[in-house]
Amino acid sequence: MSTLALDAQALYLDLLSGVRAMWRAEMHLAGVSSGGVWLAQRLSQDLGLTTTAGILTSALHRDDYGQRGMTAAAQTQLSFDVNGAHILILDDVLYTGRTIRAVINELFDFGRPASVKLAVLVDRGGRELPIQADFCAARISLPANQSLALARSETGAFSFDVKNR
Repeated sequence: MSTLALDAQALYLDLLSGVRAMWRAEMHLAGVSSGGVWLAQRLSQDLGLTTTAGILTSALHRDDYGQRGMTAAAQTQLSFDVNGAHILILDDVLYTGRTIRAVINELFDFGRPASVKLAVLVDRGGRELPIQADFCAARISLPANQSLALARSETGAFSFDVKNR
């Protein structure tokens, strides 16, 4: 495991700015477990929201569920009614699009939102599905044999971890 030379804290500030620009009072935040949840929680604070950011997990809707089984990921928790809601999904890294497809399926298990937008910290390309973020703080390229994930220190500071698969 190594640390990528991207400044995750600076990228978070770019994400905050981008989310502020697209934010509407009727929107709700939901983060993809786990990096997206961290982002949604911090954004909720920095935007001064009074509602709790939701948690979305992809575990039950993954197309590789038969291989992976149930992971230790958090369970989906939404403190708002999904029906008719305008929802902003947050994730740390967008890659193939499969996780986002799975969390959208999970979201629709809870109701039918009026709209769903996606904001990510990093888009690394490599899409296998037609999924695109409405906002991303950075675009990078990594070899397919590497994974990129957001890390959070005990003090809440963000960094990136790169792992070889």
